Amino acid sequence: MTGMPISERIEKQRAVLAWLEYQVAQTRKTIRALKAEEKEQERRRAVARAEMSWKVMPSRAVEGQPMLHRGNCHIDPRQTGFLSSQEVITALREFPAMEMCEICNVISSLGQFGIEKPPPRKLPGGGTP
Repeated sequence: MTGMPISERIEKQRAVLAWLEYQVAQTRKTIRALKAEEKEQERRRAVARAEMSWKVMPSRAVEGQPMLHRGNCHIDPRQTGFLSSQEVITALREFPAMEMCEICNVISSLGQFGIEKPPPRKLPGGGTP
């Protein structure tokens, strides 16, 4: 390479530099795509966890009962405090009159654990909602 004129050596170095810049750009593009994929995987894991979990919303009234929701129910927007199936069974033993959210149809997800649909709740005047 020492016998090559300086102008040719400069051109070769520019070509190498252009190729390296291209490689850096491609690597940055790949890293951005991988980060986006990782973020999407985490979002999907969170959605799956919510769908496979339950949560209890405390009663708003003093004489009321807590209400059981599916983890992804939008009536109770909290995305924390998810319960496992065993924790739900324990909560139902502790609060046998616990209400079941009718919007997210939580009772359908509990049938696999032998939990049957509770009787309709009674309003203070004796009627049902």
